[in-house]
Amino acid sequence: MPLGSTRTALVTGANRGIGLGIATALSQAGLRVLLAARDRERGEAAAAALRAAGGDVRVIALDVANTASIDACCDALAAEGVQSSHVDVLVNNAAIMEAQGGCALAEDLGLLRRTLETNTIGAVHLMQRLAPPMRERGYGRIVNVSSDMGSLEHMLAGDLSYRVSKAALNAATRVFADELRGTGVLVNCLNPGWVRTRMGGAGATRSLAEGADTAVWLAMLPDGDTTTGGFFQSRKPLAW
Repeated sequence: MPLGSTRTALVTGANRGIGLGIATALSQAGLRVLLAARDRERGEAAAAALRAAGGDVRVIALDVANTASIDACCDALAAEGVQSSHVDVLVNNAAIMEAQGGCALAEDLGLLRRTLETNTIGAVHLMQRLAPPMRERGYGRIVNVSSDMGSLEHMLAGDLSYRVSKAALNAATRVFADELRGTGVLVNCLNPGWVRTRMGGAGATRSLAEGADTAVWLAMLPDGDTTTGGFFQSRKPLAW
């Protein structure tokens, strides 16, 4: 069957920025989109435009830094029945980046914990909940939105919390990909580049559509594709 006619994608942090760009592109491609946001009202505002364009979009209240919120979300989807509970595509996009440019020697450990909870642990928790049903059905696409700031090849000073969280997300991507290899569940991560969002700023070089492109490509890898455990930028491999 055509991918868009049967697949459901859950996109975290999707009420704005790159997440909204990804949700928009997936909706336009014909997928059912679960637009996840911490604030339901902001999520509904973002979803309104997608629905007006004919998209099948549902808003899910989800705080990826809150274990109970993730469990409640996944339990609710599973309780609703076969059609509603099938999450075929998971895009772990939600992320925070606070206190940019700080020195590692003076990094606040509370900031490190908060950043890891959102950028890494929340993504891992969602993969733990949603990958097993994907494996049982023999199909799944997991896309982790990372950053070149998490690349050991490109690692520099400053921004310790964000860099560590994204490097850890990259490692988790490799581990999950290897454990799920051969099951039909593909797990990859990407660097969207410097995108014009609230986090990236107005001076960024890439549009939302450009920032979302590689994530959408990975989310829609066709049946039979074996691309897994990769780190990509502009649809090309990026150094770990």
